[in-house]
Amino acid sequence: MSSARTTFRLAGPVRGALVAAGVLTAAQPVLLGQIPSSRIVYSRGQTVAPAYEGWEQNQDGSFNLVFGYMNRNLDERLDIPIGPDNNIEPGGPDRGQPTHFLPRRNRFAFSVQVPADFGGQELVWTLTSRGRTEQAFATLRPEYVLDGIIIMRDTGFFGQWGGGRNNQTPRVVIEGETSRAATVGESLPLVAIASDDGYPEPRPAPLQLPARATAIGLRVAWFVYRGPGDQVTFDPEQFKTYPDYRFNSPWTPGWAPPAVPADGREPVAAILDAPGGVSVKKVTQAA
Repeated sequence: MSSARTTFRLAGPVRGALVAAGVLTAAQPVLLGQIPSSRIVYSRGQTVAPAYEGWEQNQDGSFNLVFGYMNRNLDERLDIPIGPDNNIEPGGPDRGQPTHFLPRRNRFAFSVQVPADFGGQELVWTLTSRGRTEQAFATLRPEYVLDGIIIMRDTGFFGQWGGGRNNQTPRVVIEGETSRAATVGESLPLVAIASDDGYPEPRPAPLQLPARATAIGLRVAWFVYRGPGDQVTFDPEQFKTYPDYRFNSPWTPGWAPPAVPADGREPVAAILDAPGGVSVKKVTQAA
């Protein structure tokens, strides 16, 4: 067994916590009858685009500018290191954005805090993938203000089951240090303690396609946020935190959240397959 060691950093929670068939070739399209979409989607070979989700104000008067992204691949995950191809300015290039991009639309992925006097300024996230450069422009324009209702609506819940206005954000605590060293090939225990108001009651995702709502219920999953995604294996396997109508995703027809332990503890083992620096995040969803 290798004795090489790697830095394992636990990143902050994903924003928007109010909510959570064949082998394809690199350029093989998935037909519309297989995946609900108005366009053909591809397993691999496509680009990723940044997205500005909106802003929220903190109690101290500062603001959080919230970002997400769209990986146009159905299966391929892209790695774009911080630098000319992945930067946020001014104040960058590193403002806490991901470098490992999961497939499809990932909303409310992270936020950048700006001061109370940010005013009419603009923050720009630039991503270049496969030679294509795209940008997201973050401002404090009133039409971009976020609240819990907007977040639930955008993640596929609000209005589908009713009563969503009473839903509260789940709470989660991570045991241990946020930065740890681990030996390659050995498992590193990760424990999240999650709780929720239990409202609304848990339900599986609807069976019809295209899905217009996700599964409901408290759920916690870990994923690679920075660093090559193939360097970390989670045990047990984590559900997909992004829309996948085929299998193992809260958007998959009939998918139901796993039972929550009585003490709220959600233990996971992370196995590191190569030395280097890796950052992982957990997503906590409840509706």
